[in-house]
Amino acid sequence: LFFHFQLITALGTQEAESKYQSLLSHLSHPPGFTTVRVNTHLAPVKDVKKLLFEEIQKQFKGLCVPVLEHPKLQDILLIPVIGPRRDLKKHASEVIVGAHCGYAVLRGAHVYVPGIISTSRFMKAGDLVSVYSDIEGKCKRGAKEFEGVKVFLGNGISELSRSEIFSSSGPLNGMGVRMIEPVYLSPSFDNVLPSHLFLQNLPSVVVSHILNPQPGETILDMCAAPGGKTTHLATLMHDQGEVIAMDKIANKVKKIKHNAELLQLNCIKAFCYDGTKALSVEKRENEQEGPPFLPESFDRILLDAPCSGMGQRPNMAYSSTLKEVTSYQPLQRKLFTVAVKLLKPGGVLVYSTCTITLSENEEQVAWALKTFPCLQLQPQEPHIGGEGMRGAGLSLDQLKLLQRFDPSAVTLQGININSLQDSREEDLISLANKDCIGFFIAKFIKSNCK
Repeated sequence: LFFHFQLITALGTQEAESKYQSLLSHLSHPPGFTTVRVNTHLAPVKDVKKLLFEEIQKQFKGLCVPVLEHPKLQDILLIPVIGPRRDLKKHASEVIVGAHCGYAVLRGAHVYVPGIISTSRFMKAGDLVSVYSDIEGKCKRGAKEFEGVKVFLGNGISELSRSEIFSSSGPLNGMGVRMIEPVYLSPSFDNVLPSHLFLQNLPSVVVSHILNPQPGETILDMCAAPGGKTTHLATLMHDQGEVIAMDKIANKVKKIKHNAELLQLNCIKAFCYDGTKALSVEKRENEQEGPPFLPESFDRILLDAPCSGMGQRPNMAYSSTLKEVTSYQPLQRKLFTVAVKLLKPGGVLVYSTCTITLSENEEQVAWALKTFPCLQLQPQEPHIGGEGMRGAGLSLDQLKLLQRFDPSAVTLQGININSLQDSREEDLISLANKDCIGFFIAKFIKSNCK
């Protein structure tokens, strides 16, 4: 990623190495803010903000944590994450969870039974327990102790005994540990205003604003699950027009439909379909809805492409092989080629990923501009992240049109309740813009040339 010849020439080997280390360190911590998007289709931001503030005060036992509005993204609310808290006392009774469950806990979730891999031998319901994440995936399910690499996530109260969790009647669902002292203090959103709030990373909200769908248009969200951006697009269109959402995994399509229903949006149509096959060359006899589609069917297309996900936070150990990471570029190009053909002349295509690699981001833009002369890069509004990274042969002017969210652009400092009281709102917003996940956005317009 950072050892590309153009980059090393620009930065020098030492600078490139230190930037790389800094990035890895940032990616292992959760973002400094929890971002929630307000469903403005159902309620004004001000009303939801008031309800959310009351809920957080209740959860944090009166601790005064602000809920901030964003001046450039008027449909989101930002809650500073307090932590890391270094003074927590560890308990003898331990619960080990899988890496994905661990990431969710670091971002405010309680521990649910399917995420639990191991507990101490005599753990009973009601015990005070310390929760750890098995970041390397080495812990055996049901183990009574674990000496491998584990990361402390905080303390909680066990809701079930060890024998209930690992009973032979199959895995239980429901809550396993209620977190009471997490290392990072973030609100839990279990059943909190479910129709009014959608948990979404800040750059993911930016994407839909950049596509800027208009009421009455026909929009395609090519790789749409779980539906955060799909429902955002429908909301921005005031639920007027049509948002076609596709994903090739049936359970994920169910999730899109569930979210559309929950947020009371009717203009979304979700289909289980492989985006690489979504182009049809001839008109079908029957007038059935859905993919495949004829060329030039859509006013705007969002391709939030499948990617290596190396911008997600927190991420403490990468399990992907080099082969897996490099497999995404050809798939992204297939999807992109279909998207260009499905887009009307004059239409807008937004390409985004939640990864930090050059090959899935700037290199894809350079390839697209070379392969499709009908595409032109466009400025992005709002432009909150940094510009594109050198190394893919794009000009400085082209890099300025791209938007790259780089978590290492801010010093890792952690937020404590005292520093929060002394901070100005605009400084906190500025921090939230940078201390988020790694993400990339490019916006194109398609001209008339064939």
